[in-house]
Amino acid sequence: MLFSVFMLALRSIRRNLLRSFLTVLGIVIGVSAVITMVTLGNGATQAIEAQISSLGTNLLMVSPGQRIGGGGGGGGVPQFTEADAEAIRSQIGGVAAVAPQGRASVTVVANGRNWLTSAIGTTNDWFETGNWELASGRRFADDEQLAGAAVCIVGETVRRELFGGTVGQTGLGEQLRMRQFSCEVIGITLPKGQGGMGDQDDSVVVPLHTLQRRVTGSRKVGALMVSMEEGSDSGPLKAALTQLLRERRKLGDLNSGGLENNFNIFDTQQLADTLSSTMGVLTSLLGAVAAVSLLVGGIGIMNIMLVSVTERTREIGLRLAVGALEGEVLLQFLIEAVVLSALGGLIGVVVATVASVVGSRLMGVNYTFDPGINLLALLFSAFIGVVFGYFPARRAARMDPIEALRHE
Repeated sequence: MLFSVFMLALRSIRRNLLRSFLTVLGIVIGVSAVITMVTLGNGATQAIEAQISSLGTNLLMVSPGQRIGGGGGGGGVPQFTEADAEAIRSQIGGVAAVAPQGRASVTVVANGRNWLTSAIGTTNDWFETGNWELASGRRFADDEQLAGAAVCIVGETVRRELFGGTVGQTGLGEQLRMRQFSCEVIGITLPKGQGGMGDQDDSVVVPLHTLQRRVTGSRKVGALMVSMEEGSDSGPLKAALTQLLRERRKLGDLNSGGLENNFNIFDTQQLADTLSSTMGVLTSLLGAVAAVSLLVGGIGIMNIMLVSVTERTREIGLRLAVGALEGEVLLQFLIEAVVLSALGGLIGVVVATVASVVGSRLMGVNYTFDPGINLLALLFSAFIGVVFGYFPARRAARMDPIEALRHE
């Protein structure tokens, strides 16, 4: 019986294809909007997490200055030294690597081309703190770091602009001129692409002593990159790091009238968690707003089903007169409503898939098919059909056969 009722419902829908399509249009828009918003929101969240993680794993970035942003590193604020990095490495537990880092804007020249980039002076620990790997070549030797040798490791952007060719395949062993000296390219980093601080591959890395002696002329260090051991709690480590730096910078006891911190500790993991949480809330909000159109579509289904019941009053009366039970009539119209809404849900899933793929490419994020949200949206659309189709179906089932047969 259920199969025959289902086929009867399909024939009824097929008799009015245009009206049926217009009826389910609200469901199609609602389902596709919900799935598309959630899918793109998840893709954006993953992209943000990937950009933050590319800065380094469990990374603390220590920089001088009262605050982050405009004026945060203003004049008069003392810089760091290599001794600060060594003290952190030796006196604080849970630290995996510490890399002092200096930075300067320079124009590099090679192969008849020039390029404005950032020169980074650091140690080999910098590759550990920032999760940097080499596409080709090697890192700095110990004697090169101590002597401030004229060697360098270039990012993919610099390599491409100066030497051209395919990724990581040219430039190794070439001479690159920076300010008043030339350095040998001994390594090329694997590309990371754009990050929260711009193009991460647009840099030339040299030993710290090389930058200090040949570029900046200062023994000071602009930042300290501190990588925590896997599983370490950043809270106690940041507290110990703050206390150590306050002692070394002679700021006194803050509770006894000491000076405020003249340095910032930036935790990339906390930033990633905050951004992910924010994106999750925004995605849920957009999904909820889009879900309102599902309710609108459900109201449209109820309206059309009421019209259909009115149009088919004599048919309903004839079925009841020849012995059809109220439950069978109720089931027939209820199945029609569910089929309409489920069909709209299926079309919405297809539309959402296409829209999500196109939207992901336009936004530059990865598309990930989420079977959970697709199935949930489809089931919810069918549920909408049950909820909004029940009243018209109940009205049809409770008709008086005699009055229905008299209907013109």
